[in-house]
Amino acid sequence: MMLSSLFGLQLQVASPLLAFVLVASAANFNQDIQVTWGDGRGKILENGHLLTLSLDNSSGSGFQSKNEYLFGKIDMDIKLVPGNSAGTVTTYYLRSQGSTWDEIDFEFLGNLSGDPYTVHTNVYCGGKGDREQQFHLWFDPTKDFHTYSLLWNPKRIIFSVDDTPIREFKNLESIGVPFPENQAMRVYSTLWNADDWATRGGLIKTDWSKAPFTASYRNYKADDACVWSSGKSSCSSNSSWLSQELDIAGQQRLQWVQKNYMIYNYCTDTKRFPQGLPKECTAGAG
Repeated sequence: MMLSSLFGLQLQVASPLLAFVLVASAANFNQDIQVTWGDGRGKILENGHLLTLSLDNSSGSGFQSKNEYLFGKIDMDIKLVPGNSAGTVTTYYLRSQGSTWDEIDFEFLGNLSGDPYTVHTNVYCGGKGDREQQFHLWFDPTKDFHTYSLLWNPKRIIFSVDDTPIREFKNLESIGVPFPENQAMRVYSTLWNADDWATRGGLIKTDWSKAPFTASYRNYKADDACVWSSGKSSCSSNSSWLSQELDIAGQQRLQWVQKNYMIYNYCTDTKRFPQGLPKECTAGAG
């Protein structure tokens, strides 16, 4: 249905009701997160304030949020696998269910000691992705925790690192570009072995003598998100993010990252799209 006069936006949502209520979040993994696989390799520690995922040559591990969300701003502090992480992939993403799922991806591709991680981003709608952008970072993401954020509102998706935007994907349904807005999604994270492709196209394999590999998480925040339950979406009373866009300073930071740290952009890959680049690329929204 269409809801008007909400922060000046026309919001199209799948729910029959978009309610605004105070949604409390204690930022506690015991309350907010469920470790879903790994046979003990995923651990919630420090009274719910720290979570670790581990990978060895038998299995990786993963977790998901207990809530589903239809639009939101999700923050997570992550310290990635240190040392020789080649072959490993740490993921942090939003995803819906079913064969025509929607998904908003951060993937962190490991590397040899001293070589930079690759931050892989993608947006899926209706089970179709192929919207990859990849970056290096301007710091070592294994030395300390850094905040990785996904802002998903009806007009745009913004990927940020330590409050610096690295990618914006705009809603261009008006010109026929699919945009994820009708399926509620959970937050997921996994640590797994992908040495058939993750590092230098699979040339560098996982060194299992360095196992277990461990990624650490803290300060999960989904206060600013619309919780989907019983067929409707309930948003927090502080919902200015529903109309949030990049200001001039944010646009300048985005341009700085993309000029200096972007290493792949599907919107410039003419060999991959010989019949023409996707519509969002020519419209400047990829």
